[in-house]
Amino acid sequence: MAILNHPVYDCIVLGVGSMGSSACYHLAARGQSVLGIEQFEVLHTHGAHSGHTRIIRKAYFEHPDYIPLLQRAYENWAVLESMSGEKIYYPTGLLYAAPAGDPLIEQVKASANQYAIPLQILSKAECNDRYPPFSIPDGFEIVLEPEAGFLDVGKAIKHYAKAAQQLGAVIRTGEKVLEWKQEAGAVTVQTDKGTYTGKKLVITAGPWSADLIPGIKDKLKITRQVLSWLQPASSAQFTTDRFPCWMIVKPGSPGSYYGFPAMKSGEVGGPAGIKLALHHPGQVTTAGTIDRSIHPADLDHLVSFAKEYIPSAGTTITDTATCMYSNSPDEHFIIDHLPGTDKQVITACGFSGHGFKFVSVVGEVLAELVVDGRTEMKIDFLRADRLS
Repeated sequence: MAILNHPVYDCIVLGVGSMGSSACYHLAARGQSVLGIEQFEVLHTHGAHSGHTRIIRKAYFEHPDYIPLLQRAYENWAVLESMSGEKIYYPTGLLYAAPAGDPLIEQVKASANQYAIPLQILSKAECNDRYPPFSIPDGFEIVLEPEAGFLDVGKAIKHYAKAAQQLGAVIRTGEKVLEWKQEAGAVTVQTDKGTYTGKKLVITAGPWSADLIPGIKDKLKITRQVLSWLQPASSAQFTTDRFPCWMIVKPGSPGSYYGFPAMKSGEVGGPAGIKLALHHPGQVTTAGTIDRSIHPADLDHLVSFAKEYIPSAGTTITDTATCMYSNSPDEHFIIDHLPGTDKQVITACGFSGHGFKFVSVVGEVLAELVVDGRTEMKIDFLRADRLS
């Protein structure tokens, strides 16, 4: 049944997951009346943020213009921790390892030099002494970023949504968006439960953005990603105070393997063990047709990597999960007013598997684009028209 006599909101946010929860909070903090619409619950396992943890780092090899955004993101994560009274950022450090001359290491060092980000260059002997579980091959360069670490995904989203509601935002869950349209200087959103009107619209629907944004479906490639958890015989050397996150390039692999220290069951809302995955676009899919089953081929290469590079992590996979990447053609984000909408509609999508660490700042940027029509943050390289 349609909902009648509802208010006209300053802004409606479609998708209240990671980016959407942050957007709802930052908009409400700017005094906006906000409606967030989420087809699932705020915390769910269907989209891009499944898997409980995400790495955060500053020495950004993808593009140096991300680093000012990251510097602000770190500040905003600290604010959220202070507001919530809970730990969200775990500064474990991040170890990068790759064959000498590999672009990943070279670009990490270049971005760190440009922005004075602390790095430590480790010899193989120093790495073995500090982190005995690693077995890094000869001829690899090893770099440690001490200020990197990981984020607790569940707490981040939960507390942004809660803070938004405390400031007056309305968040409706279990409600699927059917369509939206501009008319008479406003934006109307039709869901399976009602019709809503807003002065502005923000679309942060992750892999579902492809179905909600005209003209973008052919520019977003949605891929299936597999996450795994290994259970070592002993976790003593893998705890968060003794072992870092890591990104390791295995020669011949299409991307970089990455992982986290060992967690106790439920420590960050997830399973026990060492989380391990491959950062590379996986099987092309859609948000509605993704295969959630886990197959031997999904795990064989992960076990093989662990045997070679972290032997004491063991080969027993105790849990698995799937998530999705929304890949733009150049694997950079899309954050912009949608062309032809007179700055009434803004999107943040195409995060290409490296977006969660930016959640705290992307929400702020979206609020600035809604309220001010512009942002002081340097995001020109993320404009939508670069893909035209």
